[in-house]
Amino acid sequence: MSDLTHFDEEGASRMVDVGNKAVTARIAVAESLVTMLPHTQKLILDRQISKGDVLEIARIAGIMATKKTADLIPLCHPLSLTSVQLDFEVPDETTIRILATVKVDGKTGVEMEALTAVSIAALTIYDMCKAVDRGMTLGPTRLVEKSGGKSGHFIRETY
Repeated sequence: MSDLTHFDEEGASRMVDVGNKAVTARIAVAESLVTMLPHTQKLILDRQISKGDVLEIARIAGIMATKKTADLIPLCHPLSLTSVQLDFEVPDETTIRILATVKVDGKTGVEMEALTAVSIAALTIYDMCKAVDRGMTLGPTRLVEKSGGKSGHFIRETY
């Protein structure tokens, strides 16, 4: 069990002790895709969904979610985030790509906060558009890049 930092030698769950770690600038970027009918995407981009501006509501939901990550994921540390940015790309007529960039000066990384941001933003898009397209697909959701801390810089090679 020693390779799994959230378990002690006996296999009991624990919150990792970061007390002796150095404060460093840490950044994480995550993405999630939402796939939908072309008509649904057009309604979103034209701001014609009756519930409101889907992408702006999803952006706010994702930002709010980063601040609640430690409340949602039991062994995450509460963090004082320095920046959260959510962006949307439209790679084709059926896909919206959500990108979250989360920053902190801290003793632990922000990968979970970035992943939470894109997950909740994707769920928000689904919630706001399900009346016109129940067949939307969420994912993949994945870490794209992270930097800072002992484990160094990670960049996903294919995405």
